[in-house]
Amino acid sequence: MTVLDAAPADAAPADAGPEADIVYRPRGRVPGTAVGAHRGRDAGGLGTFRDQVPFLRMPDARRIDVRATLRDPFEGTHVRRFESRTAIEVWALVDLSASMRYRGAADRMALAAALCGGLAASATRIGDGFGLMGCDGTLREDVSMPATRRRGIGASVRARLLAARCTGARADSMREAARRLVGRPKIVFVVSDFRWPEALVAEVFAALARHDIVPVVLADASEDEDLPAWGLMELDDLEGAGRRTVFMRPALRRRWLAHERARADTLRRIAMTYGRPPFRLEGRFEADALTRHLIGT
Repeated sequence: MTVLDAAPADAAPADAGPEADIVYRPRGRVPGTAVGAHRGRDAGGLGTFRDQVPFLRMPDARRIDVRATLRDPFEGTHVRRFESRTAIEVWALVDLSASMRYRGAADRMALAAALCGGLAASATRIGDGFGLMGCDGTLREDVSMPATRRRGIGASVRARLLAARCTGARADSMREAARRLVGRPKIVFVVSDFRWPEALVAEVFAALARHDIVPVVLADASEDEDLPAWGLMELDDLEGAGRRTVFMRPALRRRWLAHERARADTLRRIAMTYGRPPFRLEGRFEADALTRHLIGT
């Protein structure tokens, strides 16, 4: 279903501020050797205490656990093994198709900018890398940036997204963005209103299957909950079909809402196949709400 803009031009801003803290944790242990804040897959002589193992499994005399060795009735020697703390890359793949120009209770691109700016600041603050890719019909190099651990990039990320032009009719380059994320598993935020064909949603998520995928749905109550039961509505198709006047009535409203529920259910079903449920971002970006979602899923 095409997004139709029926909102006033003075939508409320959605910025959460440059210092919004988003707490996240990867699903499972993280591979890699770069020192960071997350539980690593490897074990060795440094980090957080993990367990005790026989000396022959990890022959490191510096880590001998004297107490465990003396307690062993078979007189085996035991060493302490520690869990490494590892860094990870956080990526945001942002839909820049025309439907992202929608302005209702909030400006949709302002929401995306606040979210990604907060992610960039939070990730680099704890030593993780942050990267950004903008997607419409083609990958938007004017918006994209490679993963970096340099602090202070939150403002730059917000500025790029706020300046981005959303004119494309499709978000097909999400496929290419997903294919570019090779190497070690990453945390990937897919930021969109997800008004895509079901086949594209499934293909993008399948291409990202080895990563920790966090779908972020940019939504607005004016698209469904606030629809009137009766009245004339002037709607603007943001993807090029022009403006038209619609007489809203209860039967049409029911069909509209049923379509929206079916679309949300489809996205949730596909997302849950690969791990996390979607996070609905509506009205204003709140870092605490996203943190609760990430920690709880």
